[in-house]
Amino acid sequence: MTATHAFWLAGREATGETTFDVTSPWDDRLVGRVSVPTDAQVEEAVAAAYAVRDEFAATPAHVRAAALDHVSRRLAERTEEIAQLISAENGKPIKWARGEVGRAVSVFRFAAEEARRFNGGEAQRLDTDLGGQGRLAVTRRFPKGVVLGIAPFNFPLNLCAHKIAPAIAAGVPIILKPAPATPLSGLVIGELLAESELPAGSWSILPVANDRMPALVQDERLPVISFTGSEKVGYAIMDSVPRKHCTLELGGNGAAVVLADYASDEDLDWAANRIATFSNYQGGQSCISVQRVIADASVYDRLLPRVVAAVEAQVTGDPSDAATDVGPLVSEDAAKRVETWVQEAVDAGATLLTGGKRDGASYAPTVLADVPADVTISCEEVFGPVLTLQKVDGEAAAFAAVNDSKYGLQAGVFTHDLQTAFRGHRALEVGGVVIGDVPSYRADQMPYGGAKQSGVGREGVRYAMDDYTYERVLVLTGLQL
Repeated sequence: MTATHAFWLAGREATGETTFDVTSPWDDRLVGRVSVPTDAQVEEAVAAAYAVRDEFAATPAHVRAAALDHVSRRLAERTEEIAQLISAENGKPIKWARGEVGRAVSVFRFAAEEARRFNGGEAQRLDTDLGGQGRLAVTRRFPKGVVLGIAPFNFPLNLCAHKIAPAIAAGVPIILKPAPATPLSGLVIGELLAESELPAGSWSILPVANDRMPALVQDERLPVISFTGSEKVGYAIMDSVPRKHCTLELGGNGAAVVLADYASDEDLDWAANRIATFSNYQGGQSCISVQRVIADASVYDRLLPRVVAAVEAQVTGDPSDAATDVGPLVSEDAAKRVETWVQEAVDAGATLLTGGKRDGASYAPTVLADVPADVTISCEEVFGPVLTLQKVDGEAAAFAAVNDSKYGLQAGVFTHDLQTAFRGHRALEVGGVVIGDVPSYRADQMPYGGAKQSGVGREGVRYAMDDYTYERVLVLTGLQL
């Protein structure tokens, strides 16, 4: 696993003049070396994508669908190998890494299905007024232009898939930049795409450093930017290119609400186990992991010890061990930041119920109660294995507590009441409301994105395809309708 990995330039394998090392956050071992594109090679990739955009848009749907089906099948065939690579470079427990590969398999399969039915055209009679007699409008979607996709480290395969697969399905060239900490999983997608018959230049995967991104962001040949990452970086990109189309999937501080009707022992055991699992999966490094638990006063005292016990039952350790639930964070600096935020909360009066200890890049699953509203961990995205518990009186107070945040990605509401579910759907200022479960549920074909400071636009294969394209109307005249 210490080979030097090439990158993918206009559909072909290439190497640059320098390399960088990818190391495991668990034990610092060398996972692989990655070749870095030169400025000239980056320019070649952008120029090739720009030049091929019309050809790629006109590529028959079956060609694009076949390429996507091929990647889906090949990912499935190489599941264990790729899962081990994800776990090695990211520190993700192997069981979660296997799940990530499975999700990427689905993303490419969904994209193949959408490629076959996308852009079928919608006909609209215009003779509803006298001036439109004999006229018919046909509306189709066409690419806005080459996409610059910027992927994060926390799902190094699947979030690359969410950039690449919709672009290919819609016939849109894409330049993908994987995260510097975890580029190897994204480069695997290039291996599989290279086995297909897509036009040369229609895709590139370039592991360039973050400090080289401003030039790409500003490049007028890349009019669409799809970014997943931090709020600070995402909005800085959008502010720097106000005339470009930006899709931003940013942070969150996901809330799980447990309401008064969710009161049986079975209910509370389920809620506690789901909360514990999904506040800690991926080391808490998921935008929709559970960070806040907001419980009705009538169930709070029975829920709290269940949550603590379920969190303490999470198995921490070596991510290559199939029994491990919680591995390290992506780096020791990330774990130190979490440690600082927890200590700030405790110093301000929060009660530490379990956890609160760091060992290198690992941070113990942690539960806090009585957390002041103005400390960092209450206001920002922790992106670590930490959750807070808050007691409220009634549904209205619970929903208000969810909304008392600059973020609005997803929320989970544990209730059995259908009317409550619909009230939550109306009241909660988030991109998705999950009833009977945590906010961490995501199906890769559903619209996914946030409100407020959690981003702009939606992912999910068909929704990303819409984001990468625009409607163009064709008016036919002199028809006998």
